[in-house]
Amino acid sequence: MKTIMFPGQGSQYKGMGKELFASFSAEKTIASEILGYDIEELCVRDPEKKLSQTQYAQPALYVVNALAYKKEKGNPDFLIGHSLGEYNALLAAGCFDFETGLKLVKKRGELMQEASGGGMAAVLDIDIETLKLLLSDKKYDAIDIANINTPTQIVVSGPTEGINALVKDFETKKIRIIPLFVNAAFHSRYMKSAATRFEEFLKQFKLVRPKIPVISNSEALPYDEEIKPVLCQQIVKPVRWMDSIQFLRQKGAMDFVEIQSTILTKMVNEISKKPIVSKHEYKKLSNNKLFTNKEEEKQISHIQSQPNNELRSEDIGSKEFKRDHNTKYAYVAGSMYRGIASKELVITMAKASMLSFLGTGGMSLSKIEENIQSIQKVLQKNEPYGMNLLHNLVEPEVEFKTVELFIKYNIRLVEASAFMNITKALAYYMVSGLKKVQGKVIASNKIIAKVSRPEIAELFMSPIPQRILKKLLDENLVSKEQISMATEIPVSWDICVEADSGGHTDRGIPLVLLPAIQTLRDGICKEHAYNKRIRVGLAGGIGTPQAAACAFVMGADFVLTGSINQCTIEAGTSDLVKDLLQNINVQDTTYAPAGDMFELGAKVQVLRKGVLFPSRANKLYELYKQYNSYEEIPAKIRLALERDYFKNEFTIIWSEVQSFLKKKGRTSEIEKWLIRFDLCQ
Repeated sequence: MKTIMFPGQGSQYKGMGKELFASFSAEKTIASEILGYDIEELCVRDPEKKLSQTQYAQPALYVVNALAYKKEKGNPDFLIGHSLGEYNALLAAGCFDFETGLKLVKKRGELMQEASGGGMAAVLDIDIETLKLLLSDKKYDAIDIANINTPTQIVVSGPTEGINALVKDFETKKIRIIPLFVNAAFHSRYMKSAATRFEEFLKQFKLVRPKIPVISNSEALPYDEEIKPVLCQQIVKPVRWMDSIQFLRQKGAMDFVEIQSTILTKMVNEISKKPIVSKHEYKKLSNNKLFTNKEEEKQISHIQSQPNNELRSEDIGSKEFKRDHNTKYAYVAGSMYRGIASKELVITMAKASMLSFLGTGGMSLSKIEENIQSIQKVLQKNEPYGMNLLHNLVEPEVEFKTVELFIKYNIRLVEASAFMNITKALAYYMVSGLKKVQGKVIASNKIIAKVSRPEIAELFMSPIPQRILKKLLDENLVSKEQISMATEIPVSWDICVEADSGGHTDRGIPLVLLPAIQTLRDGICKEHAYNKRIRVGLAGGIGTPQAAACAFVMGADFVLTGSINQCTIEAGTSDLVKDLLQNINVQDTTYAPAGDMFELGAKVQVLRKGVLFPSRANKLYELYKQYNSYEEIPAKIRLALERDYFKNEFTIIWSEVQSFLKKKGRTSEIEKWLIRFDLCQ
């Protein structure tokens, strides 16, 4: 037997239905007329960022689900949908036509959007009986159970202040709870006004008995001819997804097929690990709270003391890493140049107890300071965050001033990037924060060093060289006591192995590079007799949960992501760039010369699909290698460069370059290139 499942709100994404609208132009036109806006524009491009709003998300999902089902069909024995998805199940069962269903969903979305002022949160890793007992405390009287998705995934609803208090209490008790990004208490008593108004709206429509059995969310039983009352109840009652799936499993061997998503399939997979009960029992509802018989109740303290053997995401990776950096996960969102890793990203991550770094590379000192002030204005409770420190080979004084700025604002963690040796600035940052507590050296200023070569990793795993320590002491930057302490510990306790990625790397293969540096670490720790183990993490190409899992299987203490974060709302890049990156696959990148290391032939991984940059950049490098001066390049090619590449005359471009270098105090470089290219008059 087969059950077809339709996902609900939360499964929407920009680009959905892209392959469907061309095949169903009539339905697209009807939908746009009923809704009063272009449904394809909303689903595929979402230019006004409306897909996250209930009144737009619900009609959009209904339309895309309906078109996908119409394309695939599949002759199901049963139909089921999660919340909004139930309307698609009823449509597929012949209870109403496409237009009627869309009108119902449009009104439902509008009414639920209007019932704002509440919130929701997902409670994880505890079962329904445990949660019911916890919520029996009178202080949680305002909280309702909204979704029972799986044995260990339950969603609660309530007033915003009630949800916030619950989240705080549960986190204190080490109960996993995640606030959801919604502004209403869906599937709760707080939707009563919406349900009442929807009941009145339903009176004008005729709905017929399903031709294929449809399982009701609120009853976990098949619909009969009484459809309208159940649809109204669905707005205020919890989604009993787990019970519904258990009911279907009792029918015999069942294939569950999901339309347009995998969210429900994952839930079914978890539910299916549990045995099928011999009799499907349904619990009554009281004020929308599921309750148990008295004999089932247990002491909360007893329940909380029971061991949980399931591996959770926060259990993976190094405990010491999480403790030292005050982060919930052994996961880091790495820095990205010129504030692409923005202050908004840093703040959002920190509020979720996750570590990230501001992308200070390419920023002016004043801009860095402005960003630090903005971050510290919001983050005042020891939340985890740090700053990128990008090695500046050309202007070391800028690197040093950046460190001085970090010290001024008590930045306690930096991500050291592109370093080929230990510089005075880097050493000053680390040593200036050293102190002894009960005879143990403590580094208050911590460094996570990103490396792609073993010899660089060795530098960071070793104590700071004596010649640099002497320079710091001679310039009275640190004390003699701090110099002595620096000889006892490595430059960094955290090494991030950077395999092939979108930054300056050596195209290292993680399967080769990580074990090599782990082995190096073991030898250096033994050689220097450190009092604790240096941690080694992995970065580069980690853009999926599977990739992260592979890193941890290989023994990585933590993982770091970069390029994948450019698609986030908080990333400081344009929507155009985010759209381009969102739609690429693994084959859509290539290598191009690095702008800051062009003459050396260093290359970085860049986007290939939909842009001309890599082909043009590589062409420029070929010309650079082939000809000794600009004048040697054939006139026809020079004309093409000025017209298609530079969009300006070369003399003007060269003048702009000279002005830039003079402004930066780098006149020696101008003289070098004037001689080399024989452009002196």
